[in-house]
Amino acid sequence: MKGKKIRFLLSLLLISSIYLSGCSPFNESSKVNNNNEEIVNLEITRSGNNLPAPEKDIVKQKLDEVLGTNITLSVTANEYKNQLNVRMAAGDYPDLFEVDRESLIQFAQKDLLLDLTKYSDELKGVSDFIGDENIKKATIDGKMYGVAVPAGVPYETYWIRKDWLEALGMDIPETLEELYEVSKAFTEQDPDGNGKKDTYGITGSGLNAFQPVFGAFEVGIPGSFYLKDGDLVNSYKDPDMKDALEYIQKLIDAGVVDPELVTNTGLQHQEKAFQGHYGIIFLDWPNIVKDVVVEQYKTVNPSAEWIQIAGPQGPRGQFDGTWDIGQTRGYFAIPKALEKEPEKLQKIFDLLNYVSDKDGSMLVQYGLEGKHYNIEEGEVVPTELLAKDGHYFWMYQFTGRPEMDYLMTKFKTLTEHIKFSAERPRIEALNGFIDTPKGYNSADANRFAEEEMIKFVYGKRPLSEYGDFLQILESNFNYQMMLDKAQEQLEELGIVK
Repeated sequence: MKGKKIRFLLSLLLISSIYLSGCSPFNESSKVNNNNEEIVNLEITRSGNNLPAPEKDIVKQKLDEVLGTNITLSVTANEYKNQLNVRMAAGDYPDLFEVDRESLIQFAQKDLLLDLTKYSDELKGVSDFIGDENIKKATIDGKMYGVAVPAGVPYETYWIRKDWLEALGMDIPETLEELYEVSKAFTEQDPDGNGKKDTYGITGSGLNAFQPVFGAFEVGIPGSFYLKDGDLVNSYKDPDMKDALEYIQKLIDAGVVDPELVTNTGLQHQEKAFQGHYGIIFLDWPNIVKDVVVEQYKTVNPSAEWIQIAGPQGPRGQFDGTWDIGQTRGYFAIPKALEKEPEKLQKIFDLLNYVSDKDGSMLVQYGLEGKHYNIEEGEVVPTELLAKDGHYFWMYQFTGRPEMDYLMTKFKTLTEHIKFSAERPRIEALNGFIDTPKGYNSADANRFAEEEMIKFVYGKRPLSEYGDFLQILESNFNYQMMLDKAQEQLEELGIVK
């Protein structure tokens, strides 16, 4: 009995010492910071990987210091969406979480998300940062259910082997006809001088390789919606689509296109081009001008020189492809249940506003001033430490970043290519604003349409049957549902009148 009393007294002493040290195991949220403010625990989830441990996470530490929080950022590289679905179904809601558009709609319809429309004043910093267009992207039935992370800028253009042009005495192609002639010469006139017939004109990843060709006819890529002469147009029903397909068929019939074009996956087209078999490629600038990439193709052929060129001029203009202005880098949503925890909810608002403001935005882009970057003559100058530490900073960019400023800062030697890609004219698609209507099987319809497009350009189906293709798309796959949904939703958003 005496032993039990001693153990009881020791337990009391232990618990008392824990409380006196400010480390209560029973109520973590009661911790205080140096300003005697209560620390609020926040759990945030998103897809990602390689997040450092909390004690090495300088972004978390700074955010916690400024906001009076203890942020736990949980990142998942695989199966993130499934894991989130399980948690939401069980009522185990993170305080802020990343979702795609499909999940945003699903959770909103189940009344699991906080309607942010009525919190516009509390989120003014966010709204000013992302802009009205991005607010629309997170809108469902007139209500804002998340923060849309703004998309970046276009990266892709045509690139061409300048050394091959010089070897053949040819100029940079500027029109569709010149693109055809150069592609033909690259295929037939041994531009690498090895005495073998082992070169072609154009490679790429599927029909995406011809984005600037579609643009020359002012046609969006297959399946895209856009405004043309003030009216909403779907590319399949665009009267100029047949002309674009006919030109692509001409290139393929001439044998100047990668025979494996439609089966290329990942960066196979890049690998083939760097091996010296292709002279024109539709590719994003990071995969052709970064030092490590240049080293790859220079190792194969030291004289190889790739240069960026504008898309060809065509009968309807000159557009370097299609850019979906409705796309995002995802959404961040807040559970409706957080309304019952106003203090925590306010901290989430504070966090979102802070990473949207100058100081917070700089932190989640570049890290700590004086350590990861310096300000010289009003410009951000990264230090070597940013390259080492900054690999994960993007995971805290919950409201995005000013993309052009960011790219021009991080890749100062590549600014010419960055600006060229971003500033080229594009057909502005609206697909990101459009949700798939209930009862419409987009996977089957898209598969059918893609297969038929390939048949047309490879001559396996005559273009005289294009009307029949449209009729089947509408009758067998109910494509009119998609067309009607696009018109309705874009009118609701005020994009189409």
